[in-house]
Amino acid sequence: MVARNKLQTAPPFPVEQALKRLGENLRTARVRRNVTIEDVAESIGTGPRAVMDAEKGKPSTGIVVYSALLWFYDLLAPFEKLADPRKDKQGLSLAAAKAPTRARKSRGLHDSDG
Repeated sequence: MVARNKLQTAPPFPVEQALKRLGENLRTARVRRNVTIEDVAESIGTGPRAVMDAEKGKPSTGIVVYSALLWFYDLLAPFEKLADPRKDKQGLSLAAAKAPTRARKSRGLHDSDG
């Protein structure tokens, strides 16, 4: 029996809601472009079921499917900026707190020849 990742069957509520919104947004993008599920699936190299699952926001759908759909609809640029370390306020704050507050005293230059 194959073990399933709990995140795929019961993700945290905010994650579940974000995936559903993403799926709805992807479906809206497809419908506005007047493209069928089959055409999108063929263009990104997957099957119609994967596209349908992504549009439903299923957590078990691979991130590569979501990414490929964003690429197909020319919406990948914002995705590339997700988790940008330069915009991670908490991470930057933690890194700054760990940074040394002063430099070590120099012991001077050592001449290895003599």
